[in-house]
Amino acid sequence: MTPRVFNAATVSGRPRASVGGATSSAVDFATLGRAPLRLGFGSRRVTSRDLQIVEATEELLEQEVPEPEGVAQNVSLLRGFKATIPSAEKSRIRRRQTRNVETPRLGLKQLGMSARGLLGDEEDHDGASVASEDDVVMVGRTDRNGRGRKVKAKRKGRQSLSAGKTFGTEELLRQTHEIERDKENLHVRRALINNEIEEITHKIEALDAIRAKLEQDLLKLQEEELELDDELEGVRERLELEESASQPSRSRSRTAHLPPSSRRRKGPVFLPSEHDELPPGVAFMALESHTTPITALDFSEPYGTLVSASQEDSQPRVWDLLTGEEIGRLRGHRGTVKCIQVEDQICLTGSEDCTVRVWDLRRVDEDEEWEAGEMLSLSDVAEEDESADGGVRQKANGIREGESSRPSSVAEREGACIRVLEGHTKAVTAMYFEDECLVTGASDKTMRQWDLNTGQCVMTMDILWAISHPPTSAPGSALPAHLFPGAAAAAGTFAVPTPPYADGTWEMYQDFVGAVQFWGYGLVSGSGDGAVRMWDMRTGQPHRTLLGHTGPVTCLQFDELHIVTGSLDKSIRIWDVRTGGIFETLKYDHAVTALQFDTRKIVAATGENGVKIYNRTSMQHSTLTTNGHTRPVERLRYMDRYMASGGRDSVVKIWAL
Repeated sequence: MTPRVFNAATVSGRPRASVGGATSSAVDFATLGRAPLRLGFGSRRVTSRDLQIVEATEELLEQEVPEPEGVAQNVSLLRGFKATIPSAEKSRIRRRQTRNVETPRLGLKQLGMSARGLLGDEEDHDGASVASEDDVVMVGRTDRNGRGRKVKAKRKGRQSLSAGKTFGTEELLRQTHEIERDKENLHVRRALINNEIEEITHKIEALDAIRAKLEQDLLKLQEEELELDDELEGVRERLELEESASQPSRSRSRTAHLPPSSRRRKGPVFLPSEHDELPPGVAFMALESHTTPITALDFSEPYGTLVSASQEDSQPRVWDLLTGEEIGRLRGHRGTVKCIQVEDQICLTGSEDCTVRVWDLRRVDEDEEWEAGEMLSLSDVAEEDESADGGVRQKANGIREGESSRPSSVAEREGACIRVLEGHTKAVTAMYFEDECLVTGASDKTMRQWDLNTGQCVMTMDILWAISHPPTSAPGSALPAHLFPGAAAAAGTFAVPTPPYADGTWEMYQDFVGAVQFWGYGLVSGSGDGAVRMWDMRTGQPHRTLLGHTGPVTCLQFDELHIVTGSLDKSIRIWDVRTGGIFETLKYDHAVTALQFDTRKIVAATGENGVKIYNRTSMQHSTLTTNGHTRPVERLRYMDRYMASGGRDSVVKIWAL
């Protein structure tokens, strides 16, 4: 045992004969030898008289050593020490030596070296043979008889090497005990090694946990970098907006009622300070006024103005998101509103009555005041319904004026409606406008481009013509366009059943043009044949068709790098704009009916009660359900940390992200 050094003043009062006192039944190993060691470095020099060596070897060996827990619980500290010291192998070496037998020299060392291709020490033999007389193995002996023939000598049986070796009973019993002790030592060493392996495993698990945490921190840094990039882009856009507003000539050239689109707006938005107090992922407001499933919704900005529409209701409702109250309704459509886009105070709606209406949301209150204060005469209704009487003047380009050519009472009744665009022959199901340009898609299998300054339709793009005249297939396309199975169904009346929602309900899907979006002269459309087409708006011709979906495309969005599309085939596909190939595919259990994305996440409505969020950085999926919808979500729209969703439960929910 290693002697412990104590301060003389501490141990001088203790008897040296025993460590454990008479009143103590066991030695406390945690406190033994922990007396303060006072080695002063002051003016007084420490001498050997101040130190005292206390050895308690016998007492320590007699005490019961606590056993460890785990794999080595049956192994004591002393046993483990004895099993691992080099002296534990002495008994095995001794037994091996007792079994050595004196035999003639066989030259085994030389044979082993030759087998390994090694050379012996030839310089010690002075040209003589390498093998000495002792190295020669006599394998047989031959004699010659009188006739000169070789006669093979008789071979004697070789005696066993152990035959002449005698150990004695005492030695064999000793070897028996040694072997049993060696086996116990092997068990001890095995237990110790297993314990070390388990300890290393725990360390590896701890290191893996640390690595996973560091990787999560790295992903957070990447998300923060993307957020900073978006914020920088938003600040630049704000700078350009304020610079353009400071120049009167440029501000006059832009139509006052056509603000820039917020669909491609990046960076954080302006939010009330109390919004930071909201827990993320929770629906904190519910707008309950509709009685049928929500078909479309959009808002101008967080806590701004929201417009929502529902099935079997031709009057979209206008909400004040700051108070959660309904402001009024947009009256004028004669069919269900299928698509809505709100920018600032301007709202565009597309309906099953084949028209597109432009609304000024600032005049919704005036419309409500008229409804409460005036009565509408039947003659005014007749003037509007009968075009021959001149109540509603139809222009050659399909534009209906909302106010200028109508009687004053009808103009007052229209209220917030600024203009009516007519031209489609079936329900308008998709729209997108930016600056003065509007593109609409309808169930008549056409898309129309409109000039919102003049209200004229400047171009019509026929999807059936595009199906019958496919462009050159891009590398990696799944099928040629004319072989795509949805093309045949697209030629007639389009109607397909939707896959069952999470609640088991389903309906007929009749929106042949599911979504459109453009940027500059590039237009992307998703249609009922499952194809995603890229159009040149200068020529009205498709120049690329992206094939991969096996069901109608219901929603899409694109940026500089990717096109993200959702379909009734229960998938979201991310396409590379440059190559036209599929970058990533996200699979879900139900049909995808709405989506929106930015550089960090994809938010989607996938036929379930919760809103799905896919983190593009960490590639993790999450679902928003807290205080959410009671039936599947079908429509959504978000900006920064603020989102609105509409479901089949006829409720619009407002979320904090």
